Formats: sequence, structure tokens, C-alpha cells
Amino acid sequence: MISALNRLVDLVEEHLAEPVAEELDVRGLAGELGTTEYHLRRMFSSLAGMPLSEYARRRRMTVAAADVVRGEDGLLSIAVRHGYGSAEAFGRAFRAVHGAGLGDVRRDGGPLRTQPQLRFHLTVEGSVPMDTRLIDRPAFRLAGHAARVPLIHQGVNPHIQRHVAALPQEEHPRLKDLGDTEPGGLLQVCDDLDPDGTEGSEMTYLHGVAVSRDTPVPGDLDTIEVPAGKWAVFRTAGPYPQALQTTWAATAAEWFPSNPWRLRPGPSIVAVLERAEDFGTATCELWLPVEPA
Repeated sequence: MISALNRLVDLVEEHLAEPVAEELDVRGLAGELGTTEYHLRRMFSSLAGMPLSEYARRRRMTVAAADVVRGEDGLLSIAVRHGYGSAEAFGRAFRAVHGAGLGDVRRDGGPLRTQPQLRFHLTVEGSVPMDTRLIDRPAFRLAGHAARVPLIHQGVNPHIQRHVAALPQEEHPRLKDLGDTEPGGLLQVCDDLDPDGTEGSEMTYLHGVAVSRDTPVPGDLDTIEVPAGKWAVFRTAGPYPQALQTTWAATAAEWFPSNPWRLRPGPSIVAVLERAEDFGTATCELWLPVEPA
């Protein structure tokens, strides 16, 4: 996986001068490397801390800034060279990355926010074992109350908080009584995730339970169909949600690079097994859909 991610970085460098509308052939590269575009994008964003598209944009503008500062060519020529059809479009993209206009940078030499070329390296981690189990599950359904919310990587997501707080108190035991299969208990479900994991991108959040395929579901509940497949289940305990988010990050940094599995499309599920009264600490299980790498 480390080699695959570095090849992806090389692909970005090879296509910096192409029109911005041209998509990187990530799917083709993933096929050559024996993995999937979905897994490659998820691992890149998790480890790089930014989506692949954002990294490519920052690299394009870093290289372009050198041409702007040198002042040897007109701004339209530089724009075309770096894949933009007009100086105006190039100027907007340039300001979005550097926070300064083309004229100011050409005159003053800055300010510039440069993006170095990423290189991924294998480091010795994992001194603390991850509590993990791999299970094969038949198809099941997730039933509950769903909402479209923005993705937030750190801290409590206020949009999810408001969604759950708006539910009547009697709805929680009603949902618990409906659940009849693993993962057990009330679940926090994230579905339709952007493979790049872009902060602020919309996803579906469902507060609900897992039910068997043949369990009747009341008509006022939303459902997500989950096909049969394998799951990696990570147990975590400690401050909430920090311990859970740390474990989620460690799956990308430590577990997937060290194990012959990769993510497959599907919902990510958190089952809260135990929790403090104020939810300051909790014991959770993180369920991620996987397939052999």
C-alpha cells in the first residue's frame, strides 16, 4: 500500500500540466496495482490528511507559482501551461490556494502557501495491539432515522448531535427492541461517504439498529440495505469521541498497511457497547466493510 500511494503521488506529478477538467486515471492505476480506486482514495485521504483532488490542486498551484514569480511569461501563457483556459480561472484557483492575487505575487514574490511533494514511508508502529476481529455476515438491513449531514473529522459533529437530539426519548428503546442481529444495540451509521473523505462533503447518517433481511420494519423508519460480506471490527474504549477517532485513523495508518485486506464500498458502523452517563467515555465497536486485498 505504501508503494501504491507513492505511485499515486507520481501520477499527480505526471499530469500537473493537463487541463484541470481531465481526471486522473486513479481507477486504471489501482487496477495495475491490484487494488481498487475506492480503497486507494480512502487510504490517501486518511494518511495525507486531505483528499487526492485537493493535493493535486495544491501541487498544481505550487508549481505554477514559480512561473508567476519568475515573470518570464505572460499570465495567460502560464495559465494555459498549467491547464487553465483563461487567466481569470487561473487567478481564482491561484488565490484559493495561496491567499494572494497573481499581480501581488508577481510584484512581491509572495505570500505563497507551497505544497511539497508527498512521499509515504513505512514506520514502525503498532506497539499497542489493535483489538480486532474479522467476521463474515449475511445480508442485513439498517433501520432508523437518517439525515444528510456534512462530514467532520475531529470532535463531535453538531449536525449529528442535533439530528439525534430531535428524536423523542421513547424512540430509542423502540429502536433497540427492533434490532435483532449484529451489530447489536443502537448504531451510528455513516453511508454514501465521499471516497476522498473531503471535510464538509455530505454523507448519510443513520441513528438506528441492525435487523435481519426478513424482519418487518415500520414504514416511518429509513432503511439501508447491506449486502453480504466480510467486516473488520475494531473495539475501542476511552474518552468519547477521541478514542474512537484515534482508532479510526489507526486503521489507515497501521492496520490496513499491515494486513491483507482493503476497504470495500459500504456503510461504516459504530456500535456503542457501554457509555458513561455524560457520554464522556465509551466502549465502542467500529465496523468497516472489507474484502481480501
